[in-house]
Parts: sequence; structure tokens; C-alpha cells
Amino acid sequence: MNDLDSDSEQLSLPLPDILPTVEAWSIPLERRVFVNRGLRLADVDWIGFDMDYTLAIYDQKEMDLLQIQATLPRLVARGYPALLLELDYDFRFPIRGLMVDKKLGNVLKMDRYKVVQKAWHGLTRLDKEQVRETYYSTKLRLLPARYHWVDTLYALAEVTMYSTIVDAMERRGLALDPTRLFTDIRESIDEAHRDGTILDAVAGDLPRYVARDPELATALHKWRSAGKRLFLLTNSRGSYTEKVMSYLLDGAMAEYPSWRHFFDVVVVAAGKPAFFQERHPMWERDAAGEARPAALHVERGKVFEGGNLADLERLLDTSGDRVLYVGDHIYGDILRSKKESAWRTAMIIQEMVDETRALSASRGDIARVTELEQLREQAEEELRFLQSRFKELTRQIDALRAGKVGMVAAAVLDAERARVKRRLERVRGVLRQTEAEVSRLETALDLRFHRCWGSLMKEAVELSSFGSQVEEYACVYTSRVSNFGLYSPLHHFRSPRDTMPHEL
Repeated sequence: MNDLDSDSEQLSLPLPDILPTVEAWSIPLERRVFVNRGLRLADVDWIGFDMDYTLAIYDQKEMDLLQIQATLPRLVARGYPALLLELDYDFRFPIRGLMVDKKLGNVLKMDRYKVVQKAWHGLTRLDKEQVRETYYSTKLRLLPARYHWVDTLYALAEVTMYSTIVDAMERRGLALDPTRLFTDIRESIDEAHRDGTILDAVAGDLPRYVARDPELATALHKWRSAGKRLFLLTNSRGSYTEKVMSYLLDGAMAEYPSWRHFFDVVVVAAGKPAFFQERHPMWERDAAGEARPAALHVERGKVFEGGNLADLERLLDTSGDRVLYVGDHIYGDILRSKKESAWRTAMIIQEMVDETRALSASRGDIARVTELEQLREQAEEELRFLQSRFKELTRQIDALRAGKVGMVAAAVLDAERARVKRRLERVRGVLRQTEAEVSRLETALDLRFHRCWGSLMKEAVELSSFGSQVEEYACVYTSRVSNFGLYSPLHHFRSPRDTMPHEL
């Protein structure tokens, strides 16, 4: 008899006694790669990397402390009071994506529409009315002469010093030019960077300042094993790059005698973002260390200096859409490469570890806020209906009483109006309670992310200005390069379906 005609039941698979059920596994949220625009790694030939804050993840507190210690003596030498050396600088105050108003001494956080939602003067938060009076009366024009965009982790120390010094000097009644102060801080940090004060300290104690990711070499090897070719494109000078990359990768895998063997092309002192816009020549150094114009061909172990996008693409010998560039700088790495080339982009945002942990802890509150927002919308619809009904009843009653006819009908309508009024008061009460609970929950949510600024990527119900740039210019983003090692080197990163308000 044909098995199809049998009355016996078909067994379901897998059979627990033969093949145990495979447990579901997913990548932890803090290590996932998040997708704005679909990216098929199978279509990528070359993967390029920035070094600082991308391959090399710095200890933020130690770097901030180093920069502050290198900057304060220079500020005192420029005429600022010695009390600056004794102040308590809170490294936890700033986040990326803020805007410094150099004219007023304020630090701002904006939403995606460049509307200021939070503002601090020194170390004092401005209330909503102060923000409205200062930034809402005219269109905000973000001119560089007045405003400075804080777009890198390296720049957080500048904000820490600026806000602390503004606060301390104003509280003591000392004369202060906020614009000059910010310029002096930036110039002093640049001086410390140029003269080696900062870089020499980092290079001399790399374990203190740089986290050595044990999974980085494996992730790079996984790509190479799948046929991908890798390049390094960094603004750091050759000697510093050599020290940092040796610390990160030398001895990590037996297959790679040195860090240079992980990369087919290495470009140092690139001068990004000008690298993507201007035509500076590309150089290489001979055995004696003399610079000469580079011969543009791929040679493992060779290090190029400077250069430009056109020469690098000629060197890679592939179309721009088959290049993926991984960096941390929203402007210098991601925005400029996206605007000037067809390169695909991946952004390293190491804050995503804390951001996703706060998000996971906030799921319940976020769901409750969503529920309350729906309740508020329903209550507002009912309120509009009741207000309209109250007005209509009042008009009918007034018309009947004015004509001194239908007094009984007027009394009936008056009783109905009283019921409507009581219902109105109850709905208004529901709205007040809802607004109060939403406000309480939103405050709690902000504090869970960051005590001063809330979420890095969001501002209230909108994307933050920083989050908006990440969404627009980064095809994918994640907390560190080694997270890609948790995926297939040919993985297809699919973006979520976009929705508009009418689709919700």
C-alpha cells in the first residue's frame, strides 16, 4: 500500500531521540551590526579601515585626562588663572553629537531638524523657557564662527574643559570671553598634539590608553580567507601607526608575521577629510627614509603617505561601489567618503555598548510610553468631540431661551450639557495624568542613557542630530570592528523596512 494512503501519522522533524532540537542563538544586541542601507558583503572586493578609534579603541577616560593635563598649563600660560589647574573636570559630562555655542558659552543638543532640545550653560542646565528665548525666536544658522560641532570622541575633552571653566570663572565673577576661551582650548590641544605631548604619552604606554581586542585579528583573517582585500587609511603618521598597529596585531596569529601582512595597502598621514576632496600627491619612502612620488601598484608591506581618493581608487583597481570603508569620524570618514565617492560605509560607534544596554533596560518604559501616547491620542479625540458637543448644546439652549419657547426642551438639553461637562472634566483629568506619567517616564529614560543628555542617537521622539547623520551616511554601524567576525564574511546585511506615519 502506498505510504500516502496509510492512516499512520507523519512524524515531525527533528526527531528528539535522533537529532536534538537546535536552540535558537542570536548575537548579543551590544555586538550586532545595525543596518541603515542594505549591504551585501559578497559584492565587496576591498575593505578599508581608519585606525584611531576604529581599529584602535581608546580608553576614553584616560585619553580625556591626558588631553586635559596637556592643555591646562598652556591655558595658564596664555593668561588664564591658575585656579584652572585645581578644578574638578567631570569626564562624564559630554557626549558626541553636541554643538558648542561659542558666543554664549552654551553646549547644545539638537534633534534631526536642528531644533535645540537641551542646553547647558557651563554646568547649569537651561530650562525650556530659556532655551526657547535664546534659540527659537529666529532661524538657527549654524555658522562656524559661532558654533562648533562635537563629532568625535577625541573632542569630548574640549567640551569638558570648556563647560567647567565657563562655570568656574563666572561663579567667581572673573572676566571671560567664551569665544576666545574655546579657541584657546582648541589651539592648546592642537599644540600638545603637534609637539608630541599627547601622542608620545600614548605610544609610551599603549596598554593604558588602547584596548587590545583579542578578536580583531580573527575578524580580519576571516575576511581575507573569503577573498577580501584589506587596506588601512589613517591620518596618523607612519611612526605612530607602526607602534599602534604592532601593539594591536603583531603576534596575534601565526599566519601573519606582522601587522602589515593583514593589509594589502597601507596609507598613513592621509589628511582626511581633504583626502576625499583634494588632489594631494601620494608618496612612499625609500630605504633611507626619503620621500618620493609613489608608484601606484599594490605591494604587501609598502606604506604610502598622503594622496587622494582618485589615486587610491586607481591603486585598488575596482569600482567605488565595491569598496567598504570602516571609520569612526562621522565627517572625516563617513560623510565625506559617502559624498565624494561610491564607497559603502561602516561606522564604529563604541558608545553603542552603553546605548544598547540602556535600551534593553528601558524596553518596559518605552512600551508604556507608547501605550500612554495612544491613550492620549484617544483622549484628545474624545475631548475634541465633547468640546464640539458642549458648544452645540450651548448654542441650542441659548436659541431656545432667547425665543422664550421650548423651555422644557431647553431644560433637557441643559441636563445633557451638564453630563457632557462632567465627562469633559474627566477626560481632561485623564490627559493631565497621562502627560504627567509620560513626562516622568521620559525623564527616567533620559537618565538611564545619560544623566545630562539622554540617548546619543535619539532626542525625545526624534533622532538626535548625530543619530540623523548616522542614519543618512553610514550604511551600517556597530560598536567595534571585531563584531563583523560574528557574521559570515559574505553576509547580506538587510535594512529594516522604512515606514511613514500613515503606515503605522
